[in-house]
Formats: sequence, structure tokens, C-alpha cells
Amino acid sequence: MTSSPPTVTTLAHLLTPGHARDRLIAVGMSATEAAAKGNRFSKAAQTLIDAGNKPGAPAIVVFVPGRIEVLGKHTDYCGGRSLVCTVERGICCVAVARNDNTIRFFATNLNDSAIFSLRCDVEPTVGHWSNYPMTVARRVARNFPTATTGVDIAMSSDLPSASGLSSSSAMIVGTFMVLSRVNGLTETPQYQKHIHSREELAGYLGCIENGQNFGTLVGDKGVGTFGGSQDHTAILCCKPGKLSVYSFCPVVHERDVELSDDLRFVIVDSGVIAEKTRDALEKYNRVSLRARRLVALWNESTGASAGCLREVVQSSPDAVSRLNRWAANEDVQFDLPSRLEQFVVGANDLIPRAAEAIIRDDRLSLGKFVDSSQHRAETQLHNQVPETITLQRELRNAGSIAASAFGAGFGGSVWALFRAGDVSPVVDRLAAARRRVFVTRPGCAAIELSI
Repeated sequence: MTSSPPTVTTLAHLLTPGHARDRLIAVGMSATEAAAKGNRFSKAAQTLIDAGNKPGAPAIVVFVPGRIEVLGKHTDYCGGRSLVCTVERGICCVAVARNDNTIRFFATNLNDSAIFSLRCDVEPTVGHWSNYPMTVARRVARNFPTATTGVDIAMSSDLPSASGLSSSSAMIVGTFMVLSRVNGLTETPQYQKHIHSREELAGYLGCIENGQNFGTLVGDKGVGTFGGSQDHTAILCCKPGKLSVYSFCPVVHERDVELSDDLRFVIVDSGVIAEKTRDALEKYNRVSLRARRLVALWNESTGASAGCLREVVQSSPDAVSRLNRWAANEDVQFDLPSRLEQFVVGANDLIPRAAEAIIRDDRLSLGKFVDSSQHRAETQLHNQVPETITLQRELRNAGSIAASAFGAGFGGSVWALFRAGDVSPVVDRLAAARRRVFVTRPGCAAIELSI
């Protein structure tokens, strides 16, 4: 008896919310969140139909989650560790291949759209949401010359924008997954030479965002941020119900730790947007440049050619003390000794100890380690604002096991870990205070749902 060939997902299929919902439940998403995503996929499909695509057109269907940086503030581009997971909220992408190199991009949440070409000379609009998909299109065209097939793509998101949950990186991941699918990038020599795992793909997507080269896949100006690949790694590689430890430059998976079933993350928006544009972009890049200056100072003083701060720290037993002495003589406004200590303690001490505390279900110790990370962000990284500092304290005083601001800083959100039975009254109080808040367990990685 022969089996029937798989049914191709069409736009018409997606108009029934259960089509995507059932697939998401199968990969570990809660039924409530999966149902909400099914409705968003339906909205995205209808948007493409309204734009002139036939209901029977084969659809590419991708879900891309946001992420929580549990610990690991500004450690990824330094080659350090992060403790991360995804959330059950994210971006629902539906796309249809075209017969030309045009990309029509519909941001349904914003009631906005953009039209551009899959070309290496595309000029993104900095400060506009379309900067992210346009940057992906430009880099794909540059690195994969056979990529000439455009798409109509609609994205519907329940991920709060500019809130520290990596909505911009999620957009980059989703756009790349769609363009890769329609152009068969995984079959190209360039892809097969450089990308052999999801971790390596995350490293490449980080380079799309920051503009750096990835092997011989030549970079450009990126989106304007001097960041790393933590966000892309979490989005592509994390697992339901687990937190993951990764190190970076290159991306290496170290371990997964199971989060107790009775715990929930409460995510609270501080009310200060965390857009990496204009003044906020300059502040974000200043934190990155402090780390770069430490590496440059080491190389200038020793004649070495270290590529990241981790390489410096690991180069000799006395590397940290030597670099600290030289850093103390630098311009005081950069506070390089504090930046060095924040990286070393955060990546090499707090994250491993926090992971062990989660494994032991030692909630008191976990709270202490996270509090230490938050304190160092405020006093050494200098990327916190009064609103995130105050909110973190409020959530700790409300009985959370642990709480921390996360992401690039200078705004965004705070996560707090609560026992499931304690969540409702806390959320009710926050909602009454008109806070944007949601509750989540660690979610799934980005996934193509097309059949």
C-alpha cells in the first residue's frame, strides 16, 4: 500500500485557523497561544489574498518567536556566554513566491507595507521597520548570486515591538527563512560551505544584522548596530520548557537546563521603548565599543591579534589583571575596568552558577545570581534607565524568585520568574496599573509549518 503525498499548504488552508494551530501544538506550544497564532496566520493569508494572490497559491508558513535573555547582558559579541530561552509569542509569517525579484512586505500590525527588490544595491530606510527585511534582502543577494526569486510576505505579530524581546531579530530570521526557502539557498555551494547547523545559521544571521563578514560571505553596513548573534541563536535553537546556555564567536551550544513545571515567566514592559535607532542606537553601540576598546588595548599592548574579549581573558592566567591595569589609564568616561569586570563575572561565574541553581531547583541562589547581574548592569554596564531599575525592584518585592531587565538596555522589558499559583494576582495588579504584561513558559524555536 502506497502512502499519499503530503498536501501542499495553500493560502486558502490558512484561512482556517486550526491548520497552523495544530502544528504549533505538536511542537510544544500551549493550546491557548497556538490558537491565537492560528488566527494571526489567517490574517496574514487574507492580506496576501487581498493583495492579489490566488487562494490556491502554495504558501510558505513560518513562526518566529521572541526571546528572553535570562542572563548574559552584552556578552555575545564579546565571545561570552548567555542563558536564553524563547517565549510563546512571536511573528507569524506567510509568503508566496513571485516570478520576479520583487519583495512586497506587509506588516499587518502596523497597517504598513514596503516594496523593494532582491538586489545587492538595495538601500534600506534607517529608522524604519523595513530596514530589517531590506538589509536581509541586500545581504542574501550579495552572498547568494543565484537568489533571484522574490516573494509576497505578510507578517502578523503578537510580540511587543521595541520591548527588548528581539522583534527586530525575529523579523530578520523570518525574512531569511522565507527567502532561503523560495531560492533553495541550502542547496547552494555558498551555504553548504559555511552553514552546517542552526548554530552556524544563527552566527550568519547575526552578521547580517551587524554587517560583519561570515567566512567568505562578505558583509556590508548591516542595520547599524554593533551586536552579536545571541538573539538569532535563541530564536533558532532553543527548546520548549528549557533554558539554554550558549557561548559565542563562534556559536557553541553548551547545555540545556529544564525549568521546573511550576514556574512561569512574567514579562513586563517598562514603558520605555528599546528601539536601536538614533540616540538609543548610539548608546547601545557605545556599550559595544567599550568592549572593542578593551580588545584593541590588549592587542596594542601585547602585539596579539585577539578577535574578541573572551580570547583576551583566556589567553593567560594573568590576562585580566594585566588588562585591568592598562584599562585604568584610559579615559575615565569609558569606565573600561568596570566593563571588563562585568563581562568576566557575568559570563564566567554568574551564568554557570545560575544554570546549576536551576538544575538543583535552588531558587534562593538563582535569585541572588540574577540580582548580581542586574546590579552590574546598572553600575558597570550602564545600560539601565530609572524605569527598568524601578520595575525590577517592584517585581522582586512582589515575591518573584528572580527578576532582571534584559536585552540591549536603555528601556525595554523586565522578566520575573514566579510560581504558577502566584502569577494571577501579580498580573492583575500590573494590568490595573496599565502595564503591558504577558505570561509565558520557554517556547519553541523558529519553525516552518508548511506541509
